[in-house]
Amino acid sequence: MSYAIIGFGQIGHALAKAFARKGIEVSVATTRDPESFAADAAAIGPGIIPTTLAEAVKAEIVFLAVRFESHPDVAKALPTWQGKIIVDVTNTYGVSPEELGGQSSSKVVAQAFTGGKLVRGFNHLVAAVLEQDPAVHGGRRVVFLASDDDGAAVEIGALAENLGFSPIQLGGLLEGGLLVQTRGNSWGQLIFKDLVKFD
Repeated sequence: MSYAIIGFGQIGHALAKAFARKGIEVSVATTRDPESFAADAAAIGPGIIPTTLAEAVKAEIVFLAVRFESHPDVAKALPTWQGKIIVDVTNTYGVSPEELGGQSSSKVVAQAFTGGKLVRGFNHLVAAVLEQDPAVHGGRRVVFLASDDDGAAVEIGALAENLGFSPIQLGGLLEGGLLVQTRGNSWGQLIFKDLVKFD
């Protein structure tokens, strides 16, 4: 399985650190020249590969860690996202519910990625927490996942476990997605809930 992170801000860095901790190779891309962030990637680990957006979107699993407003630009990088899983890590703080047409933000994002399978996840924690080792006090830090595609949700759940997290499935993008999204200037009930699961 091949992985890429689109967006290399604080959340992109946090995700890259999670992959590096487990020695799993992942491409990272922005709209900038890869040379401009190559040193940042190298500082995280040898398996963090700076690349172009055009190369990164060839991965089978793509983490969308850009500003919500930028998701249509990323979606245009491919004519179809058939066979790919997109993990929506965007947040919509400050975006009015009217702009989303009453839908969850992930439903809006999913419509842009034609043919792809979208999973909402890894977005409810701030970057400073997400980048920490998820092994906490003998338990594992929780990440919430929501998707309208059960197979994709299971796939990302397995990846979350490989990265050391404890995934909790919230159901579909509408009901589950709303629990982990911002609405205007308010927060979904599970945003910022830093939970640890003990087996």
